[in-house]
Amino acid sequence: MPGARFFRTVARMLPYPPLGVRVVTPRLELRGATDDLLARLVPVVRSGGASADPPPWDDPHPFYEPDAEARVHGWLRGVWRGRGTVTAERWRLSFVVLVDGEPVGMQDLIGEEFAVFGTVETSSWVAAEARGRGVGSETRAAALHLAFAGLGAAEALSEAAVDNAGSNRISERLGYARNGTAWATHQGRPVLGQRWRLTRTDWTAHRRDDIELHGVAECRAALHIHR
Repeated sequence: MPGARFFRTVARMLPYPPLGVRVVTPRLELRGATDDLLARLVPVVRSGGASADPPPWDDPHPFYEPDAEARVHGWLRGVWRGRGTVTAERWRLSFVVLVDGEPVGMQDLIGEEFAVFGTVETSSWVAAEARGRGVGSETRAAALHLAFAGLGAAEALSEAAVDNAGSNRISERLGYARNGTAWATHQGRPVLGQRWRLTRTDWTAHRRDDIELHGVAECRAALHIHR
């Protein structure tokens, strides 16, 4: 396994700093979603392994497109679209989740008017074969550490369908408080969503000391974050 110095060198070589960010926990790693890593996830998306029941929100990936190649193409376009619209006002950072070096899903961290509100939202998916092992909880914990410890967030929001027991359990386990409900869509149909909110104070009370951040300073500069 390459050391931290190697990855710092790689991060400096990448022309796009968000792709050089790494978040490392004892169980897994979030790494900036380069095209090389996305290519390794293509078989999962092509086979339908990224879909779930109940399905996640329609944004941003069309995992329920019946044609396998159209599904892969739509997913890649969604990731590239998020990568290409990163500004100080709105950004979406995409990460590939690696367990023992193998990609098993993705985690996104989204900021809207972050300089004003300090608010982030999370969005993620885990391959079918990796579910039920705590990967989802650990992935979200890694993203929250990046948001609060790395980017200086004031709060984190999440939302899932009221019947999405898995996602809602993760939010509750990580200390989020219920924050009302709202309507959203699942494959074009209206579904009631449960909203969650985690403040910096509540996150700090349970802050972990076993998560490492790499390449964050360069990413902060690219996003014009001065918190």
